Formats: sequence, structure tokens, C-alpha cells
Amino acid sequence: MPTPFQQQVWDAIAKIPKGEVTTYGKIADYLGTKAIRAVGTAVGKNPYAPKVPCHRVVLSNGKIGNYSGEGGIARKIALLKEEGVEVREGKIVGFEERFFRF
Repeated sequence: MPTPFQQQVWDAIAKIPKGEVTTYGKIADYLGTKAIRAVGTAVGKNPYAPKVPCHRVVLSNGKIGNYSGEGGIARKIALLKEEGVEVREGKIVGFEERFFRF
């Protein structure tokens, strides 16, 4: 059973459009918390991936970060590429143009 906070994080992730990415920090801002690490923990525990698209959550410097879903980072990159997001050397190409703001 998810905690209310985890559910809030997953609901926020569900708002990220295909082909766009956001950061753990922006999710925390959207939720009105400074608990960025807790957001990261909730993202990592998302049982609904990729339907709830946690693969669209990246680090604030544009690096892709981790992916706890099946297939790991390679799967995260593949999912992003399927959505038209180019990843080169572990970073989102055109990060600012792809950035989703709540």
C-alpha cells in the first residue's frame, strides 16, 4: 500500500507529457516540499512503470539518472527515445526545450 506522499509523487509524474522530462526537484516544488530525496525514493518505488512514466524524471543537470524499472537505465533510455527524446552520453539532448514545468 503506497503512502499518501508516494501517491502524490506518482500522480505528479503522470502529468509529464510524452516527449518531455522534469526533475526530482521540480516535482518537490510542485508538491510544496523540500524533500527531494523522498521524491526520488517514491519515484524509485513506482510500481506502475512505464504507465506512470517515471522514466521522464531526470537529474537537474540533464543526466538521465537511475531507473529501477525492469531493464534498468538501458530501458529508461529506450523509453525516452521511443518518445523522441534523444539521449547522448547519458544526458538529455536539448534538455531545456524538453523540460516540463508543472
